[in-house]
Order: sequence, then structure tokens, then C-alpha cells
Amino acid sequence: MAVLGLRRDSGMPPKTKGRRRKAEARKKKKNSSPGVEAEAKHRLVLLEKELLQDRLALQREEARRAKASEDRLKQRLQGLEAELERTQSEGKAIYAEMSRQRQALKEELGTRSKQLEEEVRSLKEQLETCQREAKTAKEEAERALRKQDGTLAQLHAHVADMEAKYEEILHDNLDCLLAKLRVVKPHWDANVLRLHTRLKEQLRQFGLNPLDL
Repeated sequence: MAVLGLRRDSGMPPKTKGRRRKAEARKKKKNSSPGVEAEAKHRLVLLEKELLQDRLALQREEARRAKASEDRLKQRLQGLEAELERTQSEGKAIYAEMSRQRQALKEELGTRSKQLEEEVRSLKEQLETCQREAKTAKEEAERALRKQDGTLAQLHAHVADMEAKYEEILHDNLDCLLAKLRVVKPHWDANVLRLHTRLKEQLRQFGLNPLDL
């Protein structure tokens, strides 16, 4: 841990620092005595240990970052899964509502269709009834007109017959009256003449001139 603290304070990357120390150790190994070589080996062991520790620390950091990234990805994935589940739930709800509305509309259309069919059937029956009634009324009117025409014709014939009979009776009565007048006319003429003569005589007796009257 002291070595790690030294590395952090120097700011030098672990690999560069290790390579430099190995080069120094090799250089010293060539020109050193057995004691120095042992010390160099000891330092080399320490450097390898430090490098191993640095590598482990780097791996732990990378593992920590990878774990953090994995956690973030898991969290994001959970959010996406929750959103997907919510979307699917909303989609199912919308589909269920649309299915319900479609079924309700289908039922309404079916009911309305049956009502319209019933209305059409009723209207057809009413139309047929009206047509039959109109035909019957027309036939009755035509029969009444024919009957009325026949009655009028009979009345005209009867009136014409009565007029002919009345005219005949009138002519007969007139002929009879004229005959009677012709019979009584001479008697009436004589009586009228006698009456006229008597009145004229009476007027003269009173001193009146009949011509002045």
C-alpha cells in the first residue's frame, strides 16, 4: 500500500515506472556484486509484486466500472422492460376497449338492422293494404259510377217518356178543347152579339153614343 501511495503521489503510470525500475535493475545486475545482485533480485520481486498489485487494483477498478455500467444497463433495461410492460398493458387495454366498442357497435348495428327490416316489412304490408283498399275503392267507385250512369240513363228515358206522354195528353186535351170551342163558338158569338146589341140600346136610351165610348 505504501508503494501504491508513492505511485499516486508521483503521478507516473505503473507500467512506465515498472519498466524503468527493471532497466535500472538489469543495469545494476551487470556491474554489481553478489550482495547487490541479491538486493536487485529482492527489489525485482518487490517491483513484480507492486506491478501485480497495480494490475489487481486496475482490474478491480475496471471490474467496479464494469459492475457500475452493468448496474446502469440493468437499471435501464428494467426501465425499458417496465415501459414495455406498461405499453403492452396500455395496448391490451386499448385493444380490449376497441374490441368492446366494436362488439357494442356490431350489436347496435345488428339491432338497428333488424328494426329497419321490421319497419320495411311493416311498410310493405301497409303499402299492400293501401293498394288493395285503393283498388277496392276504385272498383266500388267505378261500379257506383256505372250504376249512377245507368240510373241517370233510366231517369232520362223515364223523363223523356213522361214528356212524350204529357205532350200527347196536352195535345189531346187541346184538341178536345178546340173541338168543344168550335162547337160552342157559334152559340157564344150569337149570345155576344145579342148582349152587344142590348148594351148599345141601353146606352142610347141614356142618351149616349156607343161609338164615343
